[in-house]
Amino acid sequence: MQVAELAQVPPRSGLTAAEVADRVARGLVNDVPSAPTRTIGEIVRANLFTRFNLLLGSLLAVILVVGPLQDALFGLVIVANTVVGIVQEVRAKRTLDHLEVVNAPKATVVRDGRVEELAVGQVVLDDVLEAAAGDQVVVDGEVLEAGGLEVDESLLTGESEPVSRQEGDRVLSGSFVVAGAGRYRATRVGREAYAVQLTEEARRFTLASSELRAGVDQILKYVTWALVPTAALLFISQLRQDNGPRSGLSGAVAGTVAMVPEGLVLLTSVAFAVGVVRLGRRQVLVRELPAVETLARVDVVCFDKTGTITVGDLAVQELVPQDGAADEAAAALGALAAADPNPNATLRAIGEAFPAPDGWRPETVVPFSSARKWSGATFAGRGAYLLGAPEVLLHEGQLLRRAEAIATAGGRVVLLAHSERPMDGDTPPDGLAARAMVVIGDQVRDDAAATVAWFAEEGVRVKVVSGDHPRTVAAIAGRVGIEGAGDPVDARTLPTDQAQLADLVEARSVFGRVVPQQKRAMVGALGARGHVVAMTGDGVNDVLALKDADLGIAMGSGSAASRAVAELVLMDGRFATLPAVMAEGRRVIANVERVAKVFVTKTVYATVLALAVGLAGLAFPFLPRHLTLISSLTIGIPGFFLALEPNTQRSKPGFVRRTLAFAVPAGLAAALATLVAYQLADVENVSTDQARTTATLTLAGLGLVVLALAARPLNPLRRLLLVGMAGAFVVVLVVPWLRAFFALSLPPLPVALAALGLVVVLGAALALVVVRLRV
Repeated sequence: MQVAELAQVPPRSGLTAAEVADRVARGLVNDVPSAPTRTIGEIVRANLFTRFNLLLGSLLAVILVVGPLQDALFGLVIVANTVVGIVQEVRAKRTLDHLEVVNAPKATVVRDGRVEELAVGQVVLDDVLEAAAGDQVVVDGEVLEAGGLEVDESLLTGESEPVSRQEGDRVLSGSFVVAGAGRYRATRVGREAYAVQLTEEARRFTLASSELRAGVDQILKYVTWALVPTAALLFISQLRQDNGPRSGLSGAVAGTVAMVPEGLVLLTSVAFAVGVVRLGRRQVLVRELPAVETLARVDVVCFDKTGTITVGDLAVQELVPQDGAADEAAAALGALAAADPNPNATLRAIGEAFPAPDGWRPETVVPFSSARKWSGATFAGRGAYLLGAPEVLLHEGQLLRRAEAIATAGGRVVLLAHSERPMDGDTPPDGLAARAMVVIGDQVRDDAAATVAWFAEEGVRVKVVSGDHPRTVAAIAGRVGIEGAGDPVDARTLPTDQAQLADLVEARSVFGRVVPQQKRAMVGALGARGHVVAMTGDGVNDVLALKDADLGIAMGSGSAASRAVAELVLMDGRFATLPAVMAEGRRVIANVERVAKVFVTKTVYATVLALAVGLAGLAFPFLPRHLTLISSLTIGIPGFFLALEPNTQRSKPGFVRRTLAFAVPAGLAAALATLVAYQLADVENVSTDQARTTATLTLAGLGLVVLALAARPLNPLRRLLLVGMAGAFVVVLVVPWLRAFFALSLPPLPVALAALGLVVVLGAALALVVVRLRV
């Protein structure tokens, strides 16, 4: 266990260079483990040693012994699947690693009397660190100095109320500062600190914990249960055929290979990985891959006004003094801005407008807190001055009504109040009197209206959740076209009952004077109503809601605490990036579902064919190369293109149900058409090659029908893809050496027409079923 090396560490000067070097030499460094993304070797092994590669590799070995080389073409699928999977995951890993370096947390450290910013991994035991509002505590420590220091430990304890920290108190890594500032000494670093566990969890490259992955695993479980007994039955039946053991083994391998949806897992992984790479190019850091899936399901987006629909560059527009006390008000405002060592955006704007006066010595400073909605200071011989929301510091009067009018016009108003009595902790002193109102303005982003319009068109509801005056928020929301902006809600009137809160949040769009705990409750209320909620934020007041939302999205320019708990970080901090981010999530999930339908259809018809052939004791109607040709042109190649195509359809729960509802009837239709066509050819006493070609023509035709149904709606690119796959199959039929390579022999015209009729009839029936089932 690490212990303090020094009894006392000077909080003003910190450790010396020699003391730092000594600790580094002894390994007392905050050696944060590297992000647990998979190494290149682990990626190669994970993609190479899969259950499908093992199964298909065994069948490949059998074919290489008993069959011609052409029947081993499915071995190329193993190679392609493995190579593509490795390449895409390596690209995704490099993208994540690069963005993690850019977004790596920093620590403000005091050494040799100088304040410097270092990587968290360079902190040593006993280092003196600074922390201000918005900063995350990066190592466990002991407070050396505190100025109104309030820490939120909700990530560690679940307690949402901030706790005050004084000199000598303990602070834990993983907590964050919500108000005030202070310095603390590192008492636990490296693997012993909480932050390591949080960082590892936040930076993990994983494909786990998602409905889509769970659905794919469930489908694969069904396939595994069906595959073993069906394959055994097929092997036994084919070995009993009169064509000899070589032909029987070849047919058995063909049937078994077709049952394996080998590309489904690959394309799912590729779609996720490509999504990460594309989002990375847009300067979006994806901390967990399931976040890409959640993007596709989001139907409500909650965000603050400042920094999202507005630029966030606040400036004082007007000073409205009370009783002509303009000089006093200007001096007090400048003094308040100078007294706070870590001013927020409002105080910074006031400090730029009003210079600090001489002779104003602060005795007590209370920093701004989003929960209090005010800040203040007691000045020697001048009493206490407070700056905050007018309706919090005043409860009635003409000034309050005027503040309401300014807020209605879109201005942001803060009130300067004075009391002769000094402040006592977090409670405003008695005898407060208004001195002035400060009107602060912000500029609406040029692209905010277009972003809001996109959300409306795509069926995503927006909720503006702000700490500002409801009328101010409503005015800004109205400018960018948010529906319901004219009817804002004052969060101080929000019900505490969960059901009533859910009703209100469901019905209204604009909320002002919201405190952090209310943001969290509102996100929970929306989630309880079945909504998938994305919360965007950049400040410490957003952290609780970011953590509880289905998808937390932090701004790259925001606080370290907000970035630490979010699943996505918009590195460029642009609200207008969200539509593209959500569209990428929709593309990934909708395309994976579409591709899954065709892959599982192949598994269904292969299983039905194997069972029918095995139970009836018939010869299997295909050689392995036939099924390789069919699956390549109707599933593998088009599936790859469909998995990467643009798609903005919002995903909904029920992936497995919809996939099976499509694949089961489609697979049954394909298997039925194939068996009937093969038997018709057999009745006509055509050769074995011609009968197999008839079955191949029929299954390929139904495969193209299934592909067309899965690719709906058919845009020009998808039509071109279908025509291209059909054309490729025709080329194989008409080019002699290709026809010979795939052992195809065209049947007599009546048999070919009968096969075509089966495709038309069963294809039309399947289309009606799919349309009726709405899958």
